[in-house]
Amino acid sequence: MKDFEDYFPSMIKRLGAEGFISELCYGFQRLMDGEKGLITFESLKRNSLLLGLNDMMDDEIVCMLSEGDLDGDGALSQFEFCILMVRLSPGLMEGSPQSMEGSPQSMVEDLYM
Repeated sequence: MKDFEDYFPSMIKRLGAEGFISELCYGFQRLMDGEKGLITFESLKRNSLLLGLNDMMDDEIVCMLSEGDLDGDGALSQFEFCILMVRLSPGLMEGSPQSMEGSPQSMVEDLYM
């Protein structure tokens, strides 16, 4: 298994908060089901190659979805995906970079509310 390298803090420093969120949204669009506008089990399984996860088991996909599914519909909205990505970044959760104001989660929430 590869070691996890967290690039999110350096991305925020380079792109700024809004640029970082734009990149997350781009990632969401690459993984979502185009008709439903959500990341579903089927779309994540189909697009797992983009993530370098070509040998993912179905139960692992379900776990990934349930980790970020805030409304219980079994899929991830763009908002849920962005919150999940921020929560999974050790560098962002340990402390906000100087270039951001507030917590990473509040940054995402502010852009959506």
